[in-house]
Amino acid sequence: METMMESSIIQTRNLSKSYGTTPVLRNIDLTVQAGELTAIMGPSGSGKSTLMNVLSTIDRLSGGEAWLEGKSLLDMKKAAMRQFRQERMGFIFQDYNLLDTLTVKENILLPLSLRKFKTEEMESRLGPIVQSLNIEAILAKYPSEISGGQKQRVASARAIITKPAIVFADEPTGALDSRSATQLLEQLVGLNETFGTTILMVTHDSYAASYCKRVIFLRDGGIVSELYAGEQSQQTFYDRILDTQSLIGGKRQ
Repeated sequence: METMMESSIIQTRNLSKSYGTTPVLRNIDLTVQAGELTAIMGPSGSGKSTLMNVLSTIDRLSGGEAWLEGKSLLDMKKAAMRQFRQERMGFIFQDYNLLDTLTVKENILLPLSLRKFKTEEMESRLGPIVQSLNIEAILAKYPSEISGGQKQRVASARAIITKPAIVFADEPTGALDSRSATQLLEQLVGLNETFGTTILMVTHDSYAASYCKRVIFLRDGGIVSELYAGEQSQQTFYDRILDTQSLIGGKRQ
């Protein structure tokens, strides 16, 4: 176990989560290596969002064990967990969560401003990220002045500017049209490859999942299947994801 945890960013053993007497997650054994781009899929009510909430420390596990970068979630106090979440995690939400009173640049830099980073350090981090996401031209604009696709790219920049160990993406393409979704997915792949950022994405969309290197399928709160892209084409991987979704009762998309 120690050797495995040393090379992994997420490790769980028999993880479970219940709300009252209702079990939502059951005996989850999961390992995510640093630098992976992984999707979590499953039918509605399968527990995928709950799993992300537990792994991202937003919610507490009910049973079993979980480690993030070798740190036990059972042993972490609330203050330490909050600090870990601020410094080592990034979040991309479907509804963007941008502040309308701040410019694009101010929104992106907000996590660093709250931690009182020096201006020089913030600027040095900003440049490469906004360039990779192609949002340099909109830094002075406000969220109300940019498109949905641009908002999602701004949210992505904000998520990774802290240089997190892992980014959690909750249905990041759910509110985007097909063109904007494709652009965002390509940029997430670029961030993963350029910066080595580990990305764990919850999605119901097979097309979005086909951009990942690994797809984990949940049903009734447990892992029922996994697929790896390997050397196969994206189209072949997409077709396999569709087939697996059909078998486990997911929605074909």
